[in-house]
Amino acid sequence: MFYHDRRLQYTVRVEKPDPVFAKMLQQAIGGIEGEIRVCLQYLFQAWGNRGPVKYRDMLLETGTEEIGHIEMLATAVALNLEGAPSRLQEEMAAQNPLVNAVLGGMDPRHYLSSGLAAMAADANGVPFNGSWVVASGNLAADMYANVMAESTGRLLATRLYNMTDDPGMRDMLAFLIARDTMHQNQWLAVLEELGGPAAHPIPNSFPQEQEVNEVAYSFISTHRDQNLEDAPQGRWTQGPSIDGKGQFELRPHQAYGQEPRLGPPRPDAFAQTEQMQPQAAVPPTRE
Repeated sequence: MFYHDRRLQYTVRVEKPDPVFAKMLQQAIGGIEGEIRVCLQYLFQAWGNRGPVKYRDMLLETGTEEIGHIEMLATAVALNLEGAPSRLQEEMAAQNPLVNAVLGGMDPRHYLSSGLAAMAADANGVPFNGSWVVASGNLAADMYANVMAESTGRLLATRLYNMTDDPGMRDMLAFLIARDTMHQNQWLAVLEELGGPAAHPIPNSFPQEQEVNEVAYSFISTHRDQNLEDAPQGRWTQGPSIDGKGQFELRPHQAYGQEPRLGPPRPDAFAQTEQMQPQAAVPPTRE
């Protein structure tokens, strides 16, 4: 159950309305780096959480906070649009407002579709895509997805901060950047609580003895023409693995399998007659 406070989580003020910046703010609402994505991601992770209830509660609280961030940004978009200079509003009411809006760099749908308000879309006007939401049911995997989401969200907010000189917008973005700092650390703290590097490989519930262990910690160079000495080498090619359960090594590329040979087409699939010839199977080889 959710409750609403009519006050914003943090002050949103615009001193110099800018419809073009309103378009840029849409990315922080409905873009892949935006607040709708993290809001739904944390909430769906919470609603499907199994295990200690503290993780469900934490995800619910943070997902609910992100609803407030959407509200802040939507307010910022509206204030940047409604307070635009009268000349811009007059242009919108002119004979061809669509052309004027496009040439002016603002999103014409802010006038045509939303009546000077925010939309659930990105800076290009593309609607939010629910396939960006990650909720796997594996807590550790979800935490890594959350760190990535907060990292790209914070990156976006810093770029938006650098695109405006409006004191109010910079103050709001500075708050959102600080919350992204916390949330990155929050998800990393959960990973530490789950065992840190020892939580790997994810899922840690699958028996590793069932893997093909000879390649479990091998960096395989797939550049056909280079010598192994020229392969990109670093921490990932030698020494103990990060999870402490193996040793990194560098291997040349090698085909372990067979050449694939499929059976003839089914008659009821109506391939060409010339296709319907069986091929001899090639047995797999392992060196």
